[in-house]
Amino acid sequence: MAVKVAIIYYSATGTTYTLARAVEEGAKSTGSEVRVLKVKELAPKEAIDSNKGWAEHLQKTKDIPEATLADLEWADAIILGAPTRYGMPAAQLKQFIDSTGPLWGQGKLVNKIASSFASAATTHGGHESTILALNNTFYHWGSIIVGPGYADPIQFQSGTPYGSTFVSQNGTLKPDETALNAARFQGKRVAEVAAQFVNGKK
Repeated sequence: MAVKVAIIYYSATGTTYTLARAVEEGAKSTGSEVRVLKVKELAPKEAIDSNKGWAEHLQKTKDIPEATLADLEWADAIILGAPTRYGMPAAQLKQFIDSTGPLWGQGKLVNKIASSFASAATTHGGHESTILALNNTFYHWGSIIVGPGYADPIQFQSGTPYGSTFVSQNGTLKPDETALNAARFQGKRVAEVAAQFVNGKK
């Protein structure tokens, strides 16, 4: 039976989205069933329209479905991704997380395999603290956190033991192959661990 993986992300100009697609590739390489889902945009139209890259990315990804609580319930593994805002996840993803109370209250997120990734505009701009903040959610859910660790040599070149990250240098850089390979490894590792856990329970 294929493991079910939900990759739920927020991305303004596309960096985190690009990482999400690489995570998807890694998870799919294991034969897993994968859903890539965005969260609802909260910013006003005026703010979006004032940034060409933001407006273009929103249009480009308009057909990607928005995540629902049903997607969390469906998944064996949940991978969250967000750009950093002052060392914390963007509000758009945080709002979605804040809506999960009904599932949390019923214990429906307990023992989900969980992981997170992030992006930042500047070097040391808070990408690792964003991942750690996302992981706080998983502790409360009772989920089982699986980071990439240094389980593959790619992690010594790019990414962190906490989760994949990329620094866009204020939007001037796109994730390179090294960063994408780190994200692929994270998706693959999470799916493989989820398969071991799910099959072991059976």
